[in-house]
Amino acid sequence: MQKIYPDATSALDGLLFDGMLIAAGGFGLCGIPERLIDAIVASGVKDLTVASNNCGIDNVALGKLLRTKQISKMISSYVGENKEFERQFLAGEVEVEFNPQGTLAERMRAGGAGIAGFYTKTGVGTQVAEGKEHKEFDGETYILERGLRADVSIIKGWKADESGNLMFRKTTRNFNLPAATCGKVCVAEVEEIVPVGSLDADCIHLPSIFVNRLIDGSPYDKMIEFRTVREREAA
Repeated sequence: MQKIYPDATSALDGLLFDGMLIAAGGFGLCGIPERLIDAIVASGVKDLTVASNNCGIDNVALGKLLRTKQISKMISSYVGENKEFERQFLAGEVEVEFNPQGTLAERMRAGGAGIAGFYTKTGVGTQVAEGKEHKEFDGETYILERGLRADVSIIKGWKADESGNLMFRKTTRNFNLPAATCGKVCVAEVEEIVPVGSLDADCIHLPSIFVNRLIDGSPYDKMIEFRTVREREAA
């Protein structure tokens, strides 16, 4: 099965439709599927529900989809540093379903593992728990969270072989790994594609069975959300 596509537009061909649910990997500006997001912007698809930890920063990555008003709902952990996300949320222009980070990651993982729901203590007694089933285990109260299944997963990796076995680099594993498994179709972009057998089998983070389509998105700019430097000491 040929998984490698020449670009993001062709890799997403036939997968996008209005009103769909997309699971997107990344955290802030770390490990975000930039090329795939740009292709979604260019497609004009609208009324999207996007499950991702946050929306990056203003007009970068998922922030571009906010600017074009293609996102109608975000399932995320926080508004973060994206001023446009904050503005649309406060103005009621975008619906936001807040999930604690661990809960969102587990919802994705559970969906990918075929688990319909799970109980967690996180969020008990807060607005997160409103309208959800409560159950007691060993004298402690838990709430029921549903596993998350997306129409398409878009993720960013470091290296992949030609069959789709994939490696992440350092913290880019964050939400990319659970996001990859919860989609009906997973489309991945990576910095380098190498021949089959080039990757150490013990170092593969995502087996090829989870990756349906693959592109080489290089080169990438290494963006920094907050640049912090120390002041030079006086000579």
